[in-house]
Amino acid sequence: MQINEKQDKPRPGAPKKARRCRHIGELRRFKPAGIPAQDLPVQRVEADEFEAVLLCDLEEQSQISAAERMEVSRGTVQRLLKSGRAKIAGALLRGEVLIVSDENNGEENCEEL
Repeated sequence: MQINEKQDKPRPGAPKKARRCRHIGELRRFKPAGIPAQDLPVQRVEADEFEAVLLCDLEEQSQISAAERMEVSRGTVQRLLKSGRAKIAGALLRGEVLIVSDENNGEENCEEL
């Protein structure tokens, strides 16, 4: 599998604050049918980005409500939504493998919701 170079580099700045995210379970990888995963580029979505998209888009909560559940600021939820939506849409439109990150169980900065 090819890995997008941008996600492999550590993020500069302050360390990531713990966020409250639900356990994702076994369903962490999505790919186009009929094409072997090793032949496709990979797009990784962090657990907190996935949680923000799930809360705001699927459960139709406001950004303020999602921020309270995740115990972060509304601005952080807005940033997570922007990056998560872009990654998910990009993977779908470009036919990439979409992986909800599970490095160190993908939730090293997430506490169970």
